[in-house]
Amino acid sequence: MERRPPRRRSSRAGAMHGGGGEQKQHRRPQGAASRGYHQLMGPPAPGYYTAELVLAFLFVAVSLAILPLVLPPLAPPPALLLLLPVGLLAVLVALAFVPLDAHSHLIVAAAR
Repeated sequence: MERRPPRRRSSRAGAMHGGGGEQKQHRRPQGAASRGYHQLMGPPAPGYYTAELVLAFLFVAVSLAILPLVLPPLAPPPALLLLLPVGLLAVLVALAFVPLDAHSHLIVAAAR
């Protein structure tokens, strides 16, 4: 199979892309914006879960396992309190269909 040498850009194509054949050197700005996240915020913690967090998880897990066996059963809540999650869901569904720029529509509608 025959190999061809790589094509060179014509001077016209080079002029369109910022110069004829010369390599642009990209310089990073010097300052706070050029520093990485870890340089600004310090090194990351060695472990994601600390000992205190693991103990808190264990405490919650043991409480959820043992307390229902120890505590007496609770009376059912009032019927109106059962409608609270349904109302919250209805509000969330209504908010899902509100356009993102609803505030600007309200201002325009009030100005008319």
